[in-house]
Amino acid sequence: MPLEIRELVIKASVGSEKASAVNSSNSSSASKGDESTINEIVEKVLEIIKEKNER
Repeated sequence: MPLEIRELVIKASVGSEKASAVNSSNSSSASKGDESTINEIVEKVLEIIKEKNER
């Protein structure tokens, strides 16, 4: 019997607590870079999911 996944939740934590403390002080300049990186990752994940659905 096939199993259908209706919802996929992905949570990730990158770096350590020390790194997050440093990033919070530079949040105005780092947030744009972090946001673009996150967007790229999300796009790649969606492409992979789309490819698997097409099979």
